[in-house]
Amino acid sequence: MRGAAKPISLARRFIIDFMHASVPHVAIKRTMNLERLVKARALQDNGPGWLPIIVKAFCIVARREPWLRTFYIAWPWPHFYEVPKSVAMIAIVRDDFERDATFILRIGAADEYSLTDLEAIIQRGSNLPLEDQPSMKRLLRLTRLPLPLRRLIWTVGLNIGRQRANYFGTFGVTSLVALGSETVAARTPGPAFITYGFVRSDYTMELLLHWDHRIYDGVLAARALRDLEDVLNTVIAEELLAGASPNSQ
Repeated sequence: MRGAAKPISLARRFIIDFMHASVPHVAIKRTMNLERLVKARALQDNGPGWLPIIVKAFCIVARREPWLRTFYIAWPWPHFYEVPKSVAMIAIVRDDFERDATFILRIGAADEYSLTDLEAIIQRGSNLPLEDQPSMKRLLRLTRLPLPLRRLIWTVGLNIGRQRANYFGTFGVTSLVALGSETVAARTPGPAFITYGFVRSDYTMELLLHWDHRIYDGVLAARALRDLEDVLNTVIAEELLAGASPNSQ
């Protein structure tokens, strides 16, 4: 069958590089009961989305689990590299650049921000012109380089611990819930990636943690999800309750 060759757009070139640099992950799932959190969120007039909520909660969990802030570095010799705080990354879509173009937005240590501030950071990342966002400008500049040079830069960045944290984060979060779907498999350059599903009528949500098995085992991953559920229903729910309007309580 005769077809036609099509050029690879800049946005797709980034995703190709991203997949080339990604590590295989093992996934673990937990069905979380988030009744207290869901009810607290419902009291907000304009409550934060689930992305800032989960990003902040996981950063809080990672404060006491250093392995959640650790990379496997292969070069110049295999070793682990622990960073002092989490660096959260989220996937955002920028239709103004190219239809359905996905970019990675660096949030940083989300536990150092309020949920309101995190929501504002995500909104700015989703709406500000790309030329006004240094990290995205740097990403596009890199993606325009020839393939051999891009591969070299990605390799160097992945094998310098402090730079890997800055550019790839200690974990990422994404979801397709807004489109009625759930992500069940993921690969990223980072050591951990979180995807989540719908909130059901019984206040449960399925959340998956995809992690680099070279760094830690399933016992720690399962404990992290258990602790995440606890943080969501306590620390995060209490922040939402503190910010609820008096008439809602």
